[in-house]
This record gives sequence, structure tokens and C-alpha cells, in this order.
Amino acid sequence: MTRMSHTVEKIGGTSMSRVNQLADTLFIGSRKPDELYGRVFVVSAFGGITNLLLEHKKSGAPGVYAHFTNADSDQGWHDALNNVAREMRELNHQILEHPADIEQADAFVTERAHGARNCLIDLQRLCAYGHFRLSEHMLQIRELLAGVGEAHSAFVTTLMLQRAGVNARFVDLSGWRDEGDVTLDERIAKAMDSIDLQAEMPIVTGYAQCAEGLMREYDRGYSEVTFSRLAALTGAHEAIIHKEFHLSSSDPKIVGEDQVCKIGRTNFDVADQLSNMGMEAIHPKAAKTLRQADVPLRVTNAFEPDDPGTLIDDQPAESPAVEIVTGLDIVTLEVFEQDMVGVKGYDAKILEVLARHNVRIVSKVSNANTITHYLDTSLKTMRRVEKDIARAYPAAEITTRTLSMASVIGRDLSGLAVLSRGLTALADAGLSAIGASQGPRNVDVQFIVERDVLKSAIKAMHGAFIQPARPRLTNAA
Repeated sequence: MTRMSHTVEKIGGTSMSRVNQLADTLFIGSRKPDELYGRVFVVSAFGGITNLLLEHKKSGAPGVYAHFTNADSDQGWHDALNNVAREMRELNHQILEHPADIEQADAFVTERAHGARNCLIDLQRLCAYGHFRLSEHMLQIRELLAGVGEAHSAFVTTLMLQRAGVNARFVDLSGWRDEGDVTLDERIAKAMDSIDLQAEMPIVTGYAQCAEGLMREYDRGYSEVTFSRLAALTGAHEAIIHKEFHLSSSDPKIVGEDQVCKIGRTNFDVADQLSNMGMEAIHPKAAKTLRQADVPLRVTNAFEPDDPGTLIDDQPAESPAVEIVTGLDIVTLEVFEQDMVGVKGYDAKILEVLARHNVRIVSKVSNANTITHYLDTSLKTMRRVEKDIARAYPAAEITTRTLSMASVIGRDLSGLAVLSRGLTALADAGLSAIGASQGPRNVDVQFIVERDVLKSAIKAMHGAFIQPARPRLTNAA
């Protein structure tokens, strides 16, 4: 599409939990009435709500979905759904001030919770017959419940902004009671067709129901897919992700808040490397959408509206520089067998096993008779992987080990001797690397270290590569 003057901006769940503060900074702040518009906001559910609807992202504590799918009785998921509705109403009272707005928001919660409950009950009745299997509908159940959270936050935010005099419009992409099965592009196009972006502020749900089934591929990363596709389809001037911190040179909890620097400018290559290290600036598939549509991405601190944040586009670096030092806990899978020497495609079965167990490969190295994969997975999964590989290669020696990977990343690392300087920095800190590698693309260098020294390794290399002269941040991550 022709490039327009509007922006498409995404707000995550943690920031949405402080939506009242966002009204004073991001949504309205000191802007004049004619400066409020030309911005489309894609919102996640309020912090913690998706955990209650599905399962806790970190602890795995069951939400409505987990209770429903593993239920020995109906009581568990009914209670869980009641708990979500109660939490949503509590948020309504915390965020909204006018009684009429609170009444509308509470009615919205009641209607969505009641509709979701009836849907799940009807599905249970249907699957009581032998011709229907509950397992065939699990994805749809997960998407239905996830959409309730996003719809609630978008609706409440719209009410709050309308009461403040903003011409905000609630845009529900969740497909609630929608009879059509449309593609993501069709759903977005239909929803945005009648909106005047220069006179209205759309508040859009992060979840979009579509024929492709966003959660099938992206699971809980769906909101960034909706956000990126919306920016691409509408020809946005810029896509912006608002976080509760700046995108900075390392984790301030590791290297110190007074030592980290805002990155300021980088490219999609670096964003991909961050995703590979589990530190997503944006989901890699969403980044690809923006990249192909030539829409630059900006990552900002939602509570510092005057700071431009970090711009991510396709521009090369003006000069070589390290931009970020980060790390990830990994499990190594080492397969040694002398028979692999000179055999083409020897690791095909290994890759097949890893794919079957949904194990993510962070990196790998090999020599004449050994292939080592650095994996992002659990030891429980690795035990199953080991058994399958042992069956495929009965003569091989298979070794697994819990380690960590520290990575030095930048748009252009050429001529910086990162590999040797990194090893020297580790040695100066009394540390050693088990392995290290650098590819010809010169965007990252990886150092394998013992898991208990990862933080020390990151701190040592951050001190060695990030120039003290760069401006520091007090609110970064």
C-alpha cells in the first residue's frame, strides 16, 4: 500500500496494567486535540488475565483452559472462569471512575464470561457423543478464551479515553459471535474500512480470530502478529512497540542500571538474533512481515513519551560496533560416532527427532565425527530426545549437559576482534569459555560457559565492549 502518515502501536500486558498512567503519557499527555489521532493502538490483555484464562506463562499454574482440558470434574474450570470475571470487574473499578462506564464494563465482562461458559458447556455435551472428540477443538477453545482477555482490555481502555474526550473506537477482531470464517487480512480490512484515522483513535484487540488460527503457530505471540499485519496492510508510516523499559545494551539487573545504554538504532538482523537468544524485541514472524512491507519498527518506553526509543529498520550500521550483550540457558546435545566421517546428511535423523519433540535449536557446531546442538529445551524433553536418537544411532555416544550461551550482538562486528577480545574479557574476570563461535555474517559471536557463571560472563563482556562514553539509562532492560 501507499505509505500513510499514521502509526500502528502495540502495548503489552504489563504496561496495560498501568493504563491510567498511559492516558497521561502515551494516549493523551500534553498533546493538542489535533495531535491525538493518526495512531492505531493494538492492546494486549491486562497483566495476568491471559494467565488466568489459559495457564501461567512461567509457573504453568492452570487457568480456565488448563482446567477445562484436564478436568476430572466441571467444578475446576467453572471456578476458574468465575475468578477471571471477578478479576476483570476489579480492574474495571480500578481503571474507570464514572459509574456509567463501570456499569458498561461490568456488563461487558458478564456477557463475555457467560458466552464463553455456555460455549464450553455445549462443547462438553456435544463431545459426550462418540462421533465428536474434545481434542479436535482444543485450539478453538484456547483462542476463544484468549480473545476474551484482549476484548476486555480494549473495551475498558476505549471507555476510559472516551470519558477523557478522545474519539476512541473499540475495534474487536476476536470474532465474537461472528458467523464468518475469514482470513486475518480480511478481518483486519473489514474492521478498519470505515475508520477515519485522522479523526478517530482505534483501540484494537491483540487477538484476531481468523481461518489461519493464530495460536496454532504463534501461541501467545499472536498479538505481535496482529500488530505487524495491521501495520503492513494499512501502510503505516511506522510500527511502534511500547514496553515498560527501553531496549538496551544488556539486562540492567545483571550489569547495573547505571551501566546499560539505550541501543537507539539497530536493524532487523539484530532483532532476529535477540529472538534467537530468547530476548524478543518482536516475534521473528512479525518482524518479517514489517520488513517485507518496508515498515520500520520502533521500541519505546511507554512511560517516557518524549524519548524516541530505538528504531529498527534495514539500514546498515555507519560503523562497526557491539550493540548488546545477552545470554540464554541451554542444553547441549553431543552425538559422537566415527562412522559419520564423510557421510552426507548424517544428522538428518537428529534434526527429525528434535523437530518431532518441538525442540528449538539455538546453534550448532560439528567436526569430522561429532555434532553438537545447543538447544533451548527442558531436561525432561531431552531424556525423550536421547532415547529416540539412541535408537536411530545405536553405536553413537550421546552426551547432554546443562550450560549457558552468552552472545555479543551488533549490526556489524567486522574488524572488532570480538572473538579474541571476548575470550580475553572472560579470562580477565577469572572465567573460561567451554566453546566459542563466530559466523561470517558478523552479527553475533557466541560463547559457551558454565551455567552458574553466565551473569558474570555477560557483565565482563558488556564492560569490555560497550563504550563508557555512550549515554546511560536509568530505566532499561
